[in-house]
Amino acid sequence: MGSLLMTGFPGFLGSALLPRLLARRPRAHAVCLVQDRHLTTARDRLAAIEAAEPHVADRVRLVVGDITEPGLGLAVEDQGVLADVTEIWHLAAVYDLAVGEEVAHLVNVVGTDRVLDLCRSLPDLQRLHHVSTCYVSGRHAGLFREDELEVGQEFRNHYESTKYDAELLVRKAMAAGIPATIYRPGIVVGDSRTGETQKYDGPYFLATFLRRQPPVAVVPRVADPDRVRFCLVPRDFVVDAMDRLSVLEESGGRTYALTDPDPPTARELVDAFARRLGKHVVWVPLPLPVTRAAVSLPLAERLLGLPVEALDYFASPTTYDTTHTTADLAATGLTCPRFEDYADRLLDYMLAHPEHDAAAMV
Repeated sequence: MGSLLMTGFPGFLGSALLPRLLARRPRAHAVCLVQDRHLTTARDRLAAIEAAEPHVADRVRLVVGDITEPGLGLAVEDQGVLADVTEIWHLAAVYDLAVGEEVAHLVNVVGTDRVLDLCRSLPDLQRLHHVSTCYVSGRHAGLFREDELEVGQEFRNHYESTKYDAELLVRKAMAAGIPATIYRPGIVVGDSRTGETQKYDGPYFLATFLRRQPPVAVVPRVADPDRVRFCLVPRDFVVDAMDRLSVLEESGGRTYALTDPDPPTARELVDAFARRLGKHVVWVPLPLPVTRAAVSLPLAERLLGLPVEALDYFASPTTYDTTHTTADLAATGLTCPRFEDYADRLLDYMLAHPEHDAAAMV
């Protein structure tokens, strides 16, 4: 068996996924491409994984590189490690709603193109596993299907638009013969069993917003909170699903939306967090443009803990089809946990671990 290459280690998903992949591939070794600035963190994370998962010991090599550079930025002496790669897991990306266009394009689009260049050079490549996002949908109104990509959508930010462009590159490569599977996680939150996470963004912004208010908390009603749904998914389901789907023959060429098939509404999300935090919520009708303008005032974003970029998702018109995901996981018995069953664990972990922040590496 050849080796597998992973980008995006030691990020939030990659750190949890790597030991699962090696457990399912007992004769394989892994090469993790790591930026030089993350090398110390990667070494510490790998040591922790090896201590907890003995089957990983001596099976992972960390190499310094950069997906935005030709040849993935590998030093000459490291280039040979890719010769027997048969499987690539491309997780590296900029996951930041406020990222600038230049950086987003360089990492998310150029980086994916460099990975595809490698794919084309590997004669024994069996599969590229590309981690995209549900939010390639942009502002598409209504159901966004797993087989869809180009539906004339507009985008809220450069994160969405560049992840769309990256997936478009992968789909074109697939049409030209590159064997690949695309995974689209929703908004990834902590582990459903422990609440563990590496950073507080997405719905955690809402928790911070509620925590900083008095017992009667005011929440802007920028859209119908009973119709807007939050595309949340716990990390353990995303990792378990990718692990199990990756070895299925029928997963080749497919796109999977890895998210809750019955996601919470905005009201359910707010109510769950408010109950855990001991808040009584008062919804105040306030148009999205007015709310954005208010949050954009000097110091307002920092004081409220709610970035202006996050507000758009309280008015998202999109829901997500999970037909392929549900059908292909059926035989494995794996299903997405319900938000109501793990919501308290997310906040328990957040309250117990204030050292994390929204800027932590993913």
